[in-house]
Amino acid sequence: MSYYAVAKVTVKDDAWIPAYIETVTALVHQHGGKYLARTSNIEQLEGEAESPDVFVIIEWPSKEAAEAFYHSEEYKPQLENRIAGSQSEFTLVAGEDLMAS
Repeated sequence: MSYYAVAKVTVKDDAWIPAYIETVTALVHQHGGKYLARTSNIEQLEGEAESPDVFVIIEWPSKEAAEAFYHSEEYKPQLENRIAGSQSEFTLVAGEDLMAS
């Protein structure tokens, strides 16, 4: 089953971004991930929360692939830099429809 990583990032200090993009893009692909969206073109239709600076959706072939990426030693320094330089949410969502038979 596919899984989707959904990230909302509001940047506080952009110094980490160039190295993050260069390194993490390759890591995502190495772990079987595919970017479906990586954009600042966001239109909030509902709710009171402020829109993030960047919204990211990554498709993963499995939960295990997503977790292997997230917990990898190669990603760890980039994760720490993102957390230090932004306010972020990173969520893993199962690609399933509970109402489908």
